Amino acid sequence: MAENKYLTVTDLNYYITQKFKNDPYLHKVFLQGELSNFRYRRNSHQYFSLKDEKSKINVVMFRSYFDKVKFKPEEGMKVYVTGYVSVYGPQGSYQFYAENMEPAGLGALYEQLKQLQAKLAKEGLFNQDHKRRLPRFPDRIAVVTSASGAVIHDIMVTANRRFPHAEIDLYPAQVQGDTAADSLVRAMHQIAEQGDKYDVMIIGRGGGSLEDLWPFNEEEVVRQIYAMPMPVISSVGHETDTTLCDLVADARAATPTAAAEYATPNLDDELACIQQLRSRLFSSMQAIIREKRDRLNRVKNSVIMREPTRLYDQQIETVDRLKDSLHNSMQNMVDHSK
Repeated sequence: MAENKYLTVTDLNYYITQKFKNDPYLHKVFLQGELSNFRYRRNSHQYFSLKDEKSKINVVMFRSYFDKVKFKPEEGMKVYVTGYVSVYGPQGSYQFYAENMEPAGLGALYEQLKQLQAKLAKEGLFNQDHKRRLPRFPDRIAVVTSASGAVIHDIMVTANRRFPHAEIDLYPAQVQGDTAADSLVRAMHQIAEQGDKYDVMIIGRGGGSLEDLWPFNEEEVVRQIYAMPMPVISSVGHETDTTLCDLVADARAATPTAAAEYATPNLDDELACIQQLRSRLFSSMQAIIREKRDRLNRVKNSVIMREPTRLYDQQIETVDRLKDSLHNSMQNMVDHSK
């Protein structure tokens, strides 16, 4: 078998790259789509995707071009871009290299999100006066998230380390996809049906694109969080992500670890506080005892206590005078009667 008829992977990728470079239709492409997986990187190249209803393409925009963009691109925004298509040889994948970007109006999802947010805000679902205080010492915590993944692991590890007294119950739910919203609502219904069994609830998932996080923007999910009988902590996506669940919840945590910290006290800190209060109480009692002892010593060393007869010397003198006066009066009466 002749080995020279087999191409190396590098040779094949190079050949395909040259095909792309030699195709005039790919040298200047005008493309429209919705920004997806967009995460702004300061002083760096930008990597994201453009999508429509059926397809998605990876996009690279080098810093020299991105610095010329005259608006702030955001996740879900519909844009017009111009550039070229080429192959990234090391991975054998083709992608779009954007050289210019202009806004084309909000994307469908982004527009829908804004409209729903305005509607729910008008109804008062995000009002601060509805926010409930988190319990300081929870006995039981309900968690709504995926049964697999790092979220539940981080919550349980953090909560058990900080406050092992609290019992954590997982209500597994889908956190991504078309059926995720219904799954989240069902899990919360199960929790709500148990009345005051739980002191606080955590709902969340890891990071993702606007589409990935979309179940946490669904109206039925937001309304169910608002209706929960206990305070709710939302931990959806990364710190830069904000969903409607974050807005309606009683507290918002940037990470699952932070959510567990919000939900539980630090037992070591509480014990240290108790010890500090105990020391202050002991010091206060010692001060009171010293003050009372000093008062007792002052009384014991007073003239009255050392010479108690002084208390009635004056009274004895008064009695003696009265006796003398009485005796004289009686003597006078006897003398007059003779």
